[in-house]
Amino acid sequence: MNLISCEKLEKSMVELQFSIDAEAFRTAVSAAFKRESKKYTVPGFRKGHAPRAVIERMYGKDLFQYDAVNDLFPEQYEAAVKAANIEVVGSPAPEVVSMSEEEGVVLKVKVAVKPEVELGDYAGLTVTKDVKTVDEADVDAEIKRMQDRNGRLLTREGEAQNGDTATIDFEGFVDGKAFEGGKAEHYALVLGSGSFIPGFEEQVVGHKAGDEFDVNVKFPEEYQAEELAGKDATFKIKLHEVQYKELPELDDDFAKDVSEYDTLEELKDSIRKGIADNYERQAEQKVENDLIEQVVNGMKAEIPDAMIESRMEELVQDFEYRISQQGLKLDQYLQYMGMNQDQFKEQFREQADKQVKMRLAMEAIVDKENIEATDEEFEAEVKRIADAYQMEADKVKSLVNVDAVKKDLAVNKAIDFVKEKANVVAGAAEEKPAKKTTRKTTKKAAKEEEPKNEESKGE
Repeated sequence: MNLISCEKLEKSMVELQFSIDAEAFRTAVSAAFKRESKKYTVPGFRKGHAPRAVIERMYGKDLFQYDAVNDLFPEQYEAAVKAANIEVVGSPAPEVVSMSEEEGVVLKVKVAVKPEVELGDYAGLTVTKDVKTVDEADVDAEIKRMQDRNGRLLTREGEAQNGDTATIDFEGFVDGKAFEGGKAEHYALVLGSGSFIPGFEEQVVGHKAGDEFDVNVKFPEEYQAEELAGKDATFKIKLHEVQYKELPELDDDFAKDVSEYDTLEELKDSIRKGIADNYERQAEQKVENDLIEQVVNGMKAEIPDAMIESRMEELVQDFEYRISQQGLKLDQYLQYMGMNQDQFKEQFREQADKQVKMRLAMEAIVDKENIEATDEEFEAEVKRIADAYQMEADKVKSLVNVDAVKKDLAVNKAIDFVKEKANVVAGAAEEKPAKKTTRKTTKKAAKEEEPKNEESKGE
């Protein structure tokens, strides 16, 4: 491989031009002929036994030459990238400039590269830290949730009421015809939960176990299944059982039953502290996010579309993996949500854009401040991963890329550097100084985010 030129284009694109010498090309063409010739049928010859010249006369002189270029390209391209000393972030788009077995091959490749970043201010930034005050209503709400979780279901002899659990068979009909997904048996429906179509649960209220009746509703205009949106529907209902929840008394015995505490007041104190700690973590995270946003807003970089697209793909793949752990395929999820692959992927664009910009900004600080992850920090991260996935540390080391992990750790240290140098101003409800938080590696933290229609945590 001989690098001919490396030309910078707009928006962090680069055009490489490099050559492959004639001898290497001829060898590759011969190898391609031996491998591929058996695929071609030539009258008068047994399959795989026709001379190369005859096959090329029938199918084109450059037939095996293009196969040879495809065989040579990965290694030769990698060598050209190394010679040009560039960091590519997208897939190459190659083009053959010239090709002959006498003179070799000249290739032209356009590819996105990691952009140059011009940092603005990143040390001495000012940010306000607001920590919410614990409201007693929050404590009472958590106690109520615990009370509800520990209630017991009893059979109701009379009419179903809001809050009861009704076990029903149902089948839905539109224009007199049953529709797909509109039938279930022994379905446990909590009345008043709003989990069914508006008006459905209200019509179950007032009925007794053993009743068979119709529920008439109208699907919302924005219903996910377009064929049902806005349609009138009738559901045939059979009510098998009605149950209500008997809640335990909120007293010291309750505290002993559901926790390690002896009194209800001690349990409330624990909940109060837990909420306060959570508010503190949220405030710390917002401080971090606000500082990162300031750094990102102050930097200049021509970010290639390929970086955003690549991150979007990673987020889609990560989401697909997570739902597969729950036994759900992405195609099923998309069908349920009424979206296609492109629409789903597009949901991640804003998130991917933020993550890419944050990463570029922090990597620029890493370079400027000569921040590195120590071997001790790497070992600690390996242990964290091993503990999280219940694996041996040596097994983790065999699976991870040491340089990539250290780079992630260095990025996290850059975030800590920005926080340490920042002027954190206490908000109205803040009494304690900002403190450092323990955070997973940035790369992993980024992958935990979900699309907009899911519960998510922004960077």
